Amino acid sequence: MNMRLLYTLTTLSVLFLYGFLSYGQEQPSLRQRAEELYNRYEYANAATLYEKLVDRRNPRLSDLEKLAASYEQMNEYEAAERWYGRIAEHQDRTALHLLSYGQVLKANGKYEEAKRQFEAYQQKGGTEDGVSTLIAGCDSAIVWMASPTKYLIRNQTAVNTERSEFAVQTADGSVFYAGEPEVDDNGRKHGWTGHAFLRIFSAHRSTDNSLSSPRVATDMPNDVRYHVGPVTADAEGKTFYVTRTYPGKEGAVSRERRTKYHTNTLELYRYTKDASTSEWTAEPFAYNNVKAYSVGHAALAPDGNTLYFVSDMPGGHGGTDIWFCKRLDDGQWGSPENAGATVNSTGDEMFPNIAPDGTLYYSSDGLPGMGGLDIFRSSGAGSEWSTPENMQYPVNSPRDDFAFVHLSDSETAISGYLSSDRGGGAGKDDIYSFALEKPKIIIILQGTTSNKQDGKRLVADVTMSDGSGTIVASRQSTENGTFEFVLDRDRDYQVFGRKAGFHPDSARVSTVGISGSDTLHVALLLDPEFTVGQRIELENIYYDFDKHNIRPDAAEILDRLVKIMQDYPTLKIELSSHTDSRGSDAYNMGLSQRRARAAVTYLVSRGIAEDRMVAKGYGETRLVNDCGNGVSCSREKHQANRRTEVTVLEY
Repeated sequence: MNMRLLYTLTTLSVLFLYGFLSYGQEQPSLRQRAEELYNRYEYANAATLYEKLVDRRNPRLSDLEKLAASYEQMNEYEAAERWYGRIAEHQDRTALHLLSYGQVLKANGKYEEAKRQFEAYQQKGGTEDGVSTLIAGCDSAIVWMASPTKYLIRNQTAVNTERSEFAVQTADGSVFYAGEPEVDDNGRKHGWTGHAFLRIFSAHRSTDNSLSSPRVATDMPNDVRYHVGPVTADAEGKTFYVTRTYPGKEGAVSRERRTKYHTNTLELYRYTKDASTSEWTAEPFAYNNVKAYSVGHAALAPDGNTLYFVSDMPGGHGGTDIWFCKRLDDGQWGSPENAGATVNSTGDEMFPNIAPDGTLYYSSDGLPGMGGLDIFRSSGAGSEWSTPENMQYPVNSPRDDFAFVHLSDSETAISGYLSSDRGGGAGKDDIYSFALEKPKIIIILQGTTSNKQDGKRLVADVTMSDGSGTIVASRQSTENGTFEFVLDRDRDYQVFGRKAGFHPDSARVSTVGISGSDTLHVALLLDPEFTVGQRIELENIYYDFDKHNIRPDAAEILDRLVKIMQDYPTLKIELSSHTDSRGSDAYNMGLSQRRARAAVTYLVSRGIAEDRMVAKGYGETRLVNDCGNGVSCSREKHQANRRTEVTVLEY
């Protein structure tokens, strides 16, 4: 998300230049100006200058690094990938460059390529923590995208712009979210992103969760100097908790290249509105400490007695953690407690929200996930939580996904909003609605993939499409040749099985009319591709003693051969006929030729072109047992030698 670094709370929110100590009396060079902007975290402006500096045959590696990093900090991942790709080919590249390249590849959904860069980083001795988590996230993302969850995600195009909008909350019948105006009241923009400072917006919400009529909320506390938002409210919509950028000068000071920068932290404010005057009363959260750490992203438990928030205060597990305070008997908030190592990681946790059923939804970049920030859920309260569960695709994406708020829970569906800077959006961060139909029945498709000729199970690629031909899921069958899909109600599907060296097979499946939980079954039979000299594995065609007419059992088998010849119109075959050893060799040779000819005539009568078949009699020259001349054998053993076989001549 474009605002992610702003709201990681550990990084810088607003920058004030104390003073620039000039380099003697000389005019700063282009590189000096670019570095000055870069060191002031004005990445949008710095990138413009670095683009000029690298526009040459052999640009400096340091210029390439800062240009790529500027685009990465602005979450312009396509541009960052382009420049990190050039760095990765540079002769002086380091292991850390491979790590950065892998991270932007992952953000662009190129999981296999990203994994290769992460592994190359490890092979070159990289020691950064969390790389194994990044690799695990790549592996998981591939699996999750192959089997997406049933969440319906819809971009709220009526409120999203080319700038950032995120973090929807409802209060007193209204919808609020944080957004970037085109410019602020004084025409100012934030140097980090090139956009105006955040304000609280309001919008109209329809019964289908669509948002419309966006505007800067005039009845909300937007009269602050810098960023304001996101917000949350109590159940009555009378008390708001608002995240703000601290506007004073008590924040930390950093020094870079003899220049001092003032970095402001985030703080939390409690707002109450006077019903008679509509005036807001602002009260700082008791545990703000702008000199030491940031506090923000508040969320109230459904009963209003626990306040969750995000902070990088001492005692956490990583960058930013989820913390909470309990309401005391006097109505004040008790001392902050960490939500624990189960939900907090060595990375950043942020944007907590508590659903009506008490489930915690939050975002983290310290757990295996698809993108930078992934949305997770956990059950519990306070500091006791279940193992976080990744919400998977399509709730999560290769980019940052956050601010998941669960607003409606009916008998048939749950719905709400999330925020994301995923591809295909209107701008930077966008607001998306989500809906998940509650399944009343479960319909499972169980299938097998097998070799059509010998019935042995195969490992094959299985793809399932809906009635319009859109692929809805794909996976590989197991070593036992089995696969399983969960189906939606009242839909038509087609399942395809494919494997190299075999002809594909497909089957149609429908759940239309199924009114209860059910398990459907399908068998995909993959036919091996033919090769010259290959024998087609049909049962042998037998004849009565001293006869060449086609018996009923032989006709049934030949009808299956007709189907093969129809399915493969380029196939040419030899039908070879054989006799037992009784009778003279010359007579048996003639009898076998008549039998082979009878088989060809039968296939011709079924519409198979005669020039695709050769009749060949072998007499008693190819016995399948030891019942030769003069050997006493049973009727069954002699029967085994009276047969016609099929061999591929051309394909």
